[in-house]
Amino acid sequence: MEAPVGEYVRGRPHPALAEHVLGYSGYRERSAAPVRRRQAPTGSCTLILSLGPPIRLHGPAGPTVPVSFLAGMHDAAVITEFTGVQHGVQVDLTPLGVFTLLGRPMPELTNRVPHVDELEVPELTALPARLAEEPGWPERFSRVDDALLRRLDASRARPDPEVAWAWDRLVRTAGAIGIQQLADGTGWSRRHLLNRFRMQVGLAPKPAARVLRFQRAAELLLPPGPDGGSRARAARSVADVAATCGYADHAHLVREFRTLAGCTPTEYLAERS
Repeated sequence: MEAPVGEYVRGRPHPALAEHVLGYSGYRERSAAPVRRRQAPTGSCTLILSLGPPIRLHGPAGPTVPVSFLAGMHDAAVITEFTGVQHGVQVDLTPLGVFTLLGRPMPELTNRVPHVDELEVPELTALPARLAEEPGWPERFSRVDDALLRRLDASRARPDPEVAWAWDRLVRTAGAIGIQQLADGTGWSRRHLLNRFRMQVGLAPKPAARVLRFQRAAELLLPPGPDGGSRARAARSVADVAATCGYADHAHLVREFRTLAGCTPTEYLAERS
């Protein structure tokens, strides 16, 4: 399949948002042929602020054709499809950042992709139209900064320090820490940690750890980047990655890929290439 022609620009959030926002991506793509992509689960949430036509999504919540939307935490893959033009700004958020900005129970967003207007947040509902008025990517990123900073100032929601600590430990270890260790570190019971963590992250600690471990494995399987950047390393075998990430064996990692990404590691790499 012929790759789409596109423009892709990265942006950094305002320092006051760094705890909540991982980054911005401006994109403009055009393809006469259908473009189909597999979006495997990651330890983040994605806000799409579209400046063009809607995109078709196939995921755990079923098929939908949103324009601007928020993808909450997922533990299953979403397939995106479009033909023609895609244009907009992608905002990558931490799950605790989404909880802080929206102030709503995160399980409401788990494995869902609600339209922006369904979130009932005026700053976000109005944002795509305002982005369309800006002349370039720096101005659009600044406009997103302004909207999120206003939302942050207005929100009274903050994660429990214990949940924030447990999430940080899961991220830093790529899911390679026991749930009892997390409970012991917070001073909470396992049940209380599960309930509070799930309310503020969207997934309970164990499935969140599973997603983070899968994410690390998927990143390690990718071949070196062409520019010698962050992926400038020798490609690893599936068995090597399985051992590095703490899977029982090659077959265990393959099962995890089938469950979380809906394909084998070999199929995943073929699609990414």
